[in-house]
Amino acid sequence: MQLKSYHIKITGIVQGVGFRPHVYRLAVEHSLKGWVLNASTGVYIQVEGNEANLKEFARRLVEEPPPLALIRTCEINEMEPVGFTEFIIRESEEEAAKTTMISPDIAICEDCKREVLDPRDRRFGYPFTNCTNCGPRFTIIKDVPYDRVQTTMAEFPMCSDCQQEYDDPRHRRFHAQPNACPVCGPGVTLVDAQGKKVDKSAVDLLREGHILAVKGLGAFHLACDATRTQTVKLLRDRKRRDVKPFAVMARDPECAARYAEISELEQRWLTSPQAPIVILKVKQPEILSATIIHPGLDTLGIMLPYTPLHYLLFDEGLDLLVMTSANISDEPLITDNQEALEKLGGIADYFLMHNREIYNPCDDSVMRVSSLGTPQLLRRARGFVPRGVPLPDKKTFSVLALGGEMKNTFCLTREGEAYLSQHWGDLNHYRNYRNYLEGIERFKKMLDVNPQVIAHDLHPDYQTTRLAREMSDMPRIAVQHHYAHLAAVMAENGLKEKVLGLVCDGTGWGSDGAVWGCEILQGDYHGFERLGHLQYLPYPGGDLNARKPYRMAMVYLLAALGESGVDAARQYLPNLSDEERQILMQSLSGKMGQGLQTSSCGRLFDAVAAFLGICQVNRYEGQAAAELEAQVDANCPGHYNYGVEWDREGQLIMNILPMWEELLTERCQGVPGEKMAARFHRTLTMMFADALLMAAKKTGGRQVALSGGVFHNQVLLYWLSTELKRRGFKVYHHQMVPPGDGGISLGQAVIASEVDL
Repeated sequence: MQLKSYHIKITGIVQGVGFRPHVYRLAVEHSLKGWVLNASTGVYIQVEGNEANLKEFARRLVEEPPPLALIRTCEINEMEPVGFTEFIIRESEEEAAKTTMISPDIAICEDCKREVLDPRDRRFGYPFTNCTNCGPRFTIIKDVPYDRVQTTMAEFPMCSDCQQEYDDPRHRRFHAQPNACPVCGPGVTLVDAQGKKVDKSAVDLLREGHILAVKGLGAFHLACDATRTQTVKLLRDRKRRDVKPFAVMARDPECAARYAEISELEQRWLTSPQAPIVILKVKQPEILSATIIHPGLDTLGIMLPYTPLHYLLFDEGLDLLVMTSANISDEPLITDNQEALEKLGGIADYFLMHNREIYNPCDDSVMRVSSLGTPQLLRRARGFVPRGVPLPDKKTFSVLALGGEMKNTFCLTREGEAYLSQHWGDLNHYRNYRNYLEGIERFKKMLDVNPQVIAHDLHPDYQTTRLAREMSDMPRIAVQHHYAHLAAVMAENGLKEKVLGLVCDGTGWGSDGAVWGCEILQGDYHGFERLGHLQYLPYPGGDLNARKPYRMAMVYLLAALGESGVDAARQYLPNLSDEERQILMQSLSGKMGQGLQTSSCGRLFDAVAAFLGICQVNRYEGQAAAELEAQVDANCPGHYNYGVEWDREGQLIMNILPMWEELLTERCQGVPGEKMAARFHRTLTMMFADALLMAAKKTGGRQVALSGGVFHNQVLLYWLSTELKRRGFKVYHHQMVPPGDGGISLGQAVIASEVDL
């Protein structure tokens, strides 16, 4: 038999996912000798045997990877045989360059779940059970390569039983870095608000109606029995969270199905290794108190237990828990035990804490299966971060894109991959900003990159813009907000040529000094042209309008109807005081105001929601728009009047003002809000489709990319996509990053990647 030898290099998510034992088993199965090892740049294999076995080994290596592995590249080179006598797994090596991808945190697998629930197993009831197929990764890792000494598990030496599992290539815990058991691993402690140990079980306390602060995988949660209306109301009162919906955790898929309608795709995401919160349609009649759990909405965010600790919070009499982030208002996630006691003492009755450090805080991801049957992320965090997004072109230099101000993420690029951070929230909060800066340094260390270019938003007063100005030692690229949205959806769909883009959101700093928010663009990664926008209206008070939708309703009524609009505002906007109305009218006098102007689509949704009596004041971001969407009667036909035309400057102006007279007529006639909400959505659908068709006739483009937070609206996304396809367009939308501001760092990064250094 002629001996042949292959040297193989695998890159991607190949550490911490059972890749080496998988290679070991394949090699033994095909009678091959040699070795496999982890290195900072990937997994290396040298293997020898007969040619047929080598080829089959190489095929299966790529086509049958472990479930959690993600192979980006596989390089195979033939070498001279050495004459190995066995196949071994060598110790990890650290090289100069670190190009291995870090695995996200993975929900508990079925094997570990069985052990935790089996009274005969040595890990029965152990809240930190894991293996190479599941458990913490990103939240505990400090550096690569991914070995125990580089994680927060380093302080827990393994007992002999765990060490034996760890050393056995045939065991599913072979080199499972967080491997532990009750003898040697982390432990939990249950204390009261004063920090004194409690003898009762967490389940008993939840069943009795208490609120618990629970230290989980990436942060603390606040938990209580979701079926106890008074307890949930108490949690709202204590947390000062008036109406923002709570997410819930269901004991199992069968329990979740009692409270929500779950499709096959939604079930797949609920039970996926990422285990996100999935936004689902509630069942009618609803079992839960909607006014307490998710007021004003017809959807409910549900997740399943994704750690052993979570499973141990349930029993037969407790099957649904409110499980909400324990941070206060817009403050950062709480990960430290002492901080939790200090900050949550007035909210939680008891604290379920553990002694494994959370190194990288990470919130729960939130997603939905869109109306088009595709995944749509509202928040990309646990289970997805730090998995890379492939870029259209591979660049040799690294870009740091700083993202926006709200719902912030940053992005680092490395050799054709974009690595988006976890969700940081509002950077106007100092501690969020401090954690954000620390997160950048940790990503740079994990990825072993020093960025050569900085990308940031065009807004001059964003914290990220100020940070970019401080980084004066490298080129800086200011990227217009909506152009970044367009580039993000292009990048994740692998588009390179110019496309048309419709970007609809709340606000973004425009290159003309106005507040943009409903834009038709044409562009690629080298530049863009603004072809059209929603007709400008005055924006008196700036960001105050985002909190008070009735203000924008007043602006629209006055612009569309004049004095009769003022009368309508008096009648239908109860939150608008006489004093505020006079101030608005004064600021709008003289050619409808000469101050700040806006084309915001988000503020249009706010105005309509306020006028229809659905939501006068936003108590959380996007509340009015979400509640307006929830009111839509999809079976209601027809739309209102609108206008689309080219102006003297060559801009395509979408004029929604003709709609308001019809809205007022129907409001006076007592037409149900569900019908008016539907006709409003159909009006936008037809107006956008007409405008894009006119833009396409001018440019010749027939590819349309949809982006911006407004496209979290499933009614608009589906109706508009369907109408555009009917008119011959190819439509692209987000599936890998959020359409809102959580995704713009990707767009900034890919645009800045095109600069010439």
